[in-house]
Amino acid sequence: MQNRFFVTGTCTEVGKTVVSRALLQSLIKQGKRAIGYKPIAIVASHHTDDGSRNRDATILQASSSVNVPYKDINPIVIKDHAALTYSEHPLDYSHLSSGLHKLQAQSDCVVVEGIGGWRFLLNGMRPISEWVIEEQIPVILVVGIQHGCINHAILTAEAIAHDGLNIAGWVANRINPGLSYYAETISALKQNIRAPLLGELPYICRPEERDLSQFIDLNLIKRS
Repeated sequence: MQNRFFVTGTCTEVGKTVVSRALLQSLIKQGKRAIGYKPIAIVASHHTDDGSRNRDATILQASSSVNVPYKDINPIVIKDHAALTYSEHPLDYSHLSSGLHKLQAQSDCVVVEGIGGWRFLLNGMRPISEWVIEEQIPVILVVGIQHGCINHAILTAEAIAHDGLNIAGWVANRINPGLSYYAETISALKQNIRAPLLGELPYICRPEERDLSQFIDLNLIKRS
């Protein structure tokens, strides 16, 4: 089993956080010390006694089995996408890496949740995928099952493979419960993504409060 994974999506709002929670819960059920890491997050209107927090990062913190400070889970906070993409001050990848290595030293596995999709642009117009390539982190692809997802998923998987990284697996997240031809969509994706399907998450109300481990099979993870 790898000691870290990078969770990316075909685009934003496809369920990266929910899948990251499911992965963490599955790792913990296997007896692993697992921590979620959201190196870059956008501040949302989620207020706590300790100040404003990104909701996704708080879900990862609550889903982890090792108690670490919020700032270790989410070291970089921005107010919106443009604030990061068009900043005059380049983001130092070493900050992302030092945070990752710190969490690795305290756990058996770190689940890193990306921001946006695989080619989400950081400042200097550098995609976040460049950092993942530098760190050589195995990727888990989240496919939000909706109209257009087959095209998005195939293109994303091709880009990851072209970058020389191992796609450890992919997860189908049913974000549109009314979508027709669900089974046919899954079949098409299985035939075109060169990685195992680790699980299918059904449409669930308040998934951040549920045990999602039953929907993930870590034994299927592809090892390079």
